[in-house]
Amino acid sequence: MTPFYHLLGNNLIANITNFTVWFALTFWVYIETQSVFATGMIAGVYLVFTAGFGFWLGSIVDHNPKKLAMLGSSVVSAAFYAVSLALLLLSPAEAFTNPYSPQLWIFVFLVMLGVIAGNIRSIALPTLVTILIPEDRRDKANGLVGMVSGIGFLTTSVISGFLVAWGGMVATLSLALVLTLLAFAHLFPVRIDEGRVEAVPGEPVEPKRVDIKGTIAVIAAVPGLFALIFFATFNNFLGGIFMALLDAYGLSLVSVQVWGLLLGVLSTAFILSGIIIARTGLGKNPLRTLLLVNLITWSVCCVFTIQPSIWLLAVGCFIWMLLSPYAEAAEHTTLQKVVPLERQGRVFGFAQSVEQAASPLTAFLIGPLTQFIVIPFMTDGAGADAIGGWFGTGPARGIALVFTVAGIVGVVVTLLALRSKYYRQLSAAYAGSSDDDDLDGEGAKASPA
Repeated sequence: MTPFYHLLGNNLIANITNFTVWFALTFWVYIETQSVFATGMIAGVYLVFTAGFGFWLGSIVDHNPKKLAMLGSSVVSAAFYAVSLALLLLSPAEAFTNPYSPQLWIFVFLVMLGVIAGNIRSIALPTLVTILIPEDRRDKANGLVGMVSGIGFLTTSVISGFLVAWGGMVATLSLALVLTLLAFAHLFPVRIDEGRVEAVPGEPVEPKRVDIKGTIAVIAAVPGLFALIFFATFNNFLGGIFMALLDAYGLSLVSVQVWGLLLGVLSTAFILSGIIIARTGLGKNPLRTLLLVNLITWSVCCVFTIQPSIWLLAVGCFIWMLLSPYAEAAEHTTLQKVVPLERQGRVFGFAQSVEQAASPLTAFLIGPLTQFIVIPFMTDGAGADAIGGWFGTGPARGIALVFTVAGIVGVVVTLLALRSKYYRQLSAAYAGSSDDDDLDGEGAKASPA
């Protein structure tokens, strides 16, 4: 377990680095430009890159030692952060106050490429869980992975707000360079036995290519696996709304320092969730757990912005953060069992690409849609006249209405998924049994610690 714990700690450093840069960039651009359109576009850029690079990054993980892939991601991230910092220092400050400035978007693209390079780790780590952890303990190990992500989220939420208030993106990128080099230095001496098999002379060697066709065939061979990926895709379609609008809504209620600190306090829910999963597991049927937590999450989304209250927003975000690791751990645990190890990097990369492909569409559309249609609708339009008396009016209430509608749609889709044949098929494939009724009846029962 020692190498696994080193990997967790190393990923914590990388998560802190990349989340800090991403959060700080969103905060900084909103403060500089005061544009919801700009923050929506940043979320879209991030998610387009995530979707576009997922296939390729998954192939890198499968065709190379996992440790080498993770070290390479640190080198590439450091290079992009250094170039971004140079551009920022050499450009006039006013170039970054215009949301349509070419220099601003060149800067955003460079920073996002540095962040995206770190996504190799999010693909490599679950494959290393498969290698290093026995099957009956992987759900708990995935809980620890979620806990580390939560700690990173907590730390970066606090750091980002104060960094932006104190030193803007210059301070943020300087810290990112230091932490990226620290992650490289920590991982380099760690010894990991990945059990890679040497090629046998005379036998055909699998070509080192993306191989989307072969990956699709592996996924199609597992009944219901495509449905799981498409369900996560739809969730991310709605989740793109959070990416594009949550910071803008939170900053409409409190200052950037308070918002960053509040996110840090609330993200203790990630840590609590990881601890619980590490002790109890995900139950006999992780897929059922995934759908149930999604049902609760979208129900909360229906009401957590129904009034302009920072306390209501805080409670909703806490519940959302508490349950999100369950969904991620459940998907990873399912894939780790039903997908062959030698294909897991590409399948995780495929899932990342396909699942994130919907979010850019939402992020790109929702910023302009909210800015130019929903906000006027709830400021002095028909929406303000119809429900403004109790829902409230103004730009922030327009953003709030988008969250409420998204929550209602999410609840309906999750209920349909729970009743689908694909859910029963994949549950049976995970259990190695066709006894779907037993799975449905016992799936939520937690395994002992």
